[in-house]
Amino acid sequence: MSDFLATMAASSRQRADAVVGSLGESKLRAQARAAAPPRQLRLSAAGFDLIAEPKLASPSAGELVPHADGREAVLAVATSLEQSGCAALSVLTEPTVFGGAIDHLQAAAAAVDLPVMRKDFLVDPIQVIEARAAGASGVLLIARILDTSLLVEMTDLALTMGMFALVEVFDQGDLEAAGAVFDRDVLVGVNARDLATLEVDRGRHAEMARLLPGHLPAVAESGIVSPDDAAAAAAAGYRVALVGTAVVTSEDPAGAVSRFIAAGRSVVSARSAR
Repeated sequence: MSDFLATMAASSRQRADAVVGSLGESKLRAQARAAAPPRQLRLSAAGFDLIAEPKLASPSAGELVPHADGREAVLAVATSLEQSGCAALSVLTEPTVFGGAIDHLQAAAAAVDLPVMRKDFLVDPIQVIEARAAGASGVLLIARILDTSLLVEMTDLALTMGMFALVEVFDQGDLEAAGAVFDRDVLVGVNARDLATLEVDRGRHAEMARLLPGHLPAVAESGIVSPDDAAAAAAAGYRVALVGTAVVTSEDPAGAVSRFIAAGRSVVSARSAR
């Protein structure tokens, strides 16, 4: 595991322990049961979709959205994207380098009529319950920081609670480990960022595409910064792209989402016509 990922996982463990200490599982489960039902992730018959991420900052780029109040900033971007055509929103809850918070997720989930995914370095099932209690309709699970039994447990917990699970891998080793949940209805994400250097490996999506399980939707993560990148992901067989930085730094975030989706779907349409 890279130092960055190990650091993020350790920080997440501290936050998970704090949640257990402050609320406890039974109280969180009660909150999850009382939350509005999760919204279903519905992928378009047009063959390519986008998960948009109203992110405030990243470790590689620093602050992306100047703001005085993170919750309000996320809420403003999230609501501006509601009619953009994206299939879902991804909201970061990691606080130390991404500027996220659980109340950002809660605010976005309450404000938009879209499924909202919790994106974080989740290491404990309590954080899946916490996500549902905050209104999340999905969670990101990073295979590299979870052993197989924990990945299975957290995946099944998310699905049991009606959420979708995006299982993220970086390489073939991760993919083999994550195979334990590929008989479930999950999405498989390939993150193109090298977590040792934080640089994007421009060839990773294409390289990994041939190894991915064909019966599950594949999600291209990181490095999708232009409509051409979305088209390339679609050409490689990805069903979905997750885009954050290019959306929030655009002068027209909703328009950017529309252009990315159109580029991916044009590839799918051309392929279908052949």
